[in-house]
Amino acid sequence: MSDAPLNRINDLIHGKARLGIMSLLMTYKEGDFNFLKQKLGLSDGNLGAHIRKLEEADYIEVVKTFEKRKPKTVCSVTETGKKAYRQYVQALEEMLYGEENDGDDSH
Repeated sequence: MSDAPLNRINDLIHGKARLGIMSLLMTYKEGDFNFLKQKLGLSDGNLGAHIRKLEEADYIEVVKTFEKRKPKTVCSVTETGKKAYRQYVQALEEMLYGEENDGDDSH
């Protein structure tokens, strides 16, 4: 398998909803279920399924608590998730701009 940037695109992160979840969590450090749902415009079931996939891959940590007797789910990115996200972004940038972005648009 080649080390070409396309081959390094992480399919788990690349999905639109999961990319949104990871990007928000990388930006805000953590987010509760309702925050993610509102920002991404996903249904409860859809968001829950994507959170589960990311949690199973150890990309995010999910903590469930109760606040005023109501369940609260808070997600944050794990070190594994941070590394995977950074590698994903790097591979995407290499696809978009080339390995060395020297400003030369002649290729």
